[in-house]
Amino acid sequence: MAMMQEFKEFAMKGNVVDLAVGVIIGGAFGKIVDSLVADIIMPPIGKLFGGLDFANYYIALNGQDPHLSLAEAKKLGAVFAYGNFATILLNFIILAFVIFQMVRLMNKARNVNTKEAAAEAAAAPAPTPEDIVLLREIRDSLKK
Repeated sequence: MAMMQEFKEFAMKGNVVDLAVGVIIGGAFGKIVDSLVADIIMPPIGKLFGGLDFANYYIALNGQDPHLSLAEAKKLGAVFAYGNFATILLNFIILAFVIFQMVRLMNKARNVNTKEAAAEAAAAPAPTPEDIVLLREIRDSLKK
């Protein structure tokens, strides 16, 4: 029972829950980026290179017919799938750029909040320590 209680405490910590939410949102966001690249960006690029799906561009290493789709060519032997690699690389670059922008915005928001808190702390003077107050009272009484 102690191990179950310890596991429950671990699983309910904020960092674990935040990580789980991040992974779920990241997976969904990854699908959006995949669709953006595969359905929006790569078709015009493929049109420029002859009208084929760019992800299906490959170099046959076992003498496959170059007009086969990538999946069919892979069934017949090894292929150098440079088009699929380029598509996945573009997915990664877009995803990394978007995440970079999100982190930048979060850091700016965090810095603004930190600067505001520092300005508030600087605006309110710190209370005078009690020993200084006592020394001032002694000084004032000696002057009299």
